[in-house]
Formats: sequence, C-alpha cells, structure tokens
Amino acid sequence: MTLSLRVSDVSNYKSGSQIAKILTEKWYADNGYCPACPSDSLNQTPPNEKVVDFICPDCAAKYQLKAKSHHLGKSVANGAYQPKIDMIHAGTAPNWFFMEYNKKDWTVENVMLVPAHFVTPDIIQKRNPLKPTARRHGWVGSNVLIGRLPLDARIYVVRDSEEVPRIHVREEWKRFEFLKNQSLESKGWLNDILLIVNDLPEEFTLPDIYNYKVKLAVLHPNNKHVRDKIRQQLQYLRDNNIIEFLGHGRYHKLV
Repeated sequence: MTLSLRVSDVSNYKSGSQIAKILTEKWYADNGYCPACPSDSLNQTPPNEKVVDFICPDCAAKYQLKAKSHHLGKSVANGAYQPKIDMIHAGTAPNWFFMEYNKKDWTVENVMLVPAHFVTPDIIQKRNPLKPTARRHGWVGSNVLIGRLPLDARIYVVRDSEEVPRIHVREEWKRFEFLKNQSLESKGWLNDILLIVNDLPEEFTLPDIYNYKVKLAVLHPNNKHVRDKIRQQLQYLRDNNIIEFLGHGRYHKLV
C-alpha cells in the first residue's frame, strides 16, 4: 500500500474540494481492500451513486469514504440526515472509511474504518436546515458522532502514516460481527457499555458499571430497568469473547 496521493491525476481541475475528492477516492480504488472478507480489492461505484463509494466484488459489502485534510475530531460532517437514518433502520447503511490526509505533501496519514454493525441512529446528529438564502435552502445534513463510538468500533487501516497489517484489521472486524444480529436498541446499549468498559481498568466489577447507571438512564430514557440491561449486555459481551467473567461480579477485558 502506497500512502502517496497521485497529484498528477487532477492537473486539469482547479476546485480544491473536487481535487481532494478525486485524489482520495482514486487512492482508495487503487489501495483499498475489503475488511469483511479476503478480497484485496474494491470496486468503485459510478460518480452519480449516492452514499456508497465502493463495493466488494466478492462479498458485496458496501463502503463510503469521507476524507479531511485535518484531524477528524469527535464528529464528521456527513450527507443528508433522513436518508441516512432510513438506511440504518432498514439495515442497509454502508461501512465507513474516514481518512485524514496531509494537504501539503498529499499523503495519507490515517484511515479509520467504522463497520456498519456499530452504526445506530444515536451516533447520527441532525444539523440545522440550510438558511433560505442558501442554494439548497431547507436541506438538512448530518454529523457522525465518532466520539459516541467505542474504541472497538474505530478500526485503523492506516495509523500515523503506517499501514496496519490486513490480518489485524480483519481480525478486529470479525470480533464484533455478532452485532449484525442484534436489534438497533441492543446495538446502542452495547456501544454505550463498551464506551464505559473502555474507561475502566483491565479488570473491573459490576458495581463499576453500575456507577454509570444515571448516565445510561439519560441515554436510554425508555428503559426503566437499567441494571438488568447492563447485566444483559455484559452477558452478550462475555458470550462473544469480548470480556471474561471471573466470578463474584468481576470481569476481565479480552484483547
């Protein structure tokens, strides 16, 4: 995998955003691969295709690429809000690649993958409609709240200008494939429990998680049995080898 963007490909373009889009998508078409299966290539969709930028020729997994010339931060501007929410509810939302590149020398610095099985309506923020004076007045965009995602949902393909071994990327993907079979409500709970587990020591206790019950109650106001739900989600994580139950309310994180 080369980390250099091919500037010569855009010699006839003047728009900065258009140049960046062409360069980053061309780079992924040349260097991208499917984390969901052994395919070492991805097919780029036609220019007029909405939401999906790449499709795996073997397993048909869909991907969307979002690229920025600076740090991603805790949220990333994305496309129209309602179509994205509809796709999430329909189970057709694509996986996301988030790229950071250096505009000075046109090199790729970071590429982060967020599998669709982590994506819930809770991580999509509705933006204010465009003002009446705007060309697309009334249009409602969205932000992807990366900060609401657990670390396990942020799989690096390139990190600090170095490619992460493909075998590692695919292993990280497979660890949480069980989420595909969970409801959106359960996915939201698992995301929030994983965020809490990320903040705890390698070994933690059930009371450690209970300390977050007020926060979880605010995030999930329709659930009146927060403690029961916490135990249920911990059991899911235990059954899928994400954490280990040590007995007497104690748990251990599995790498």
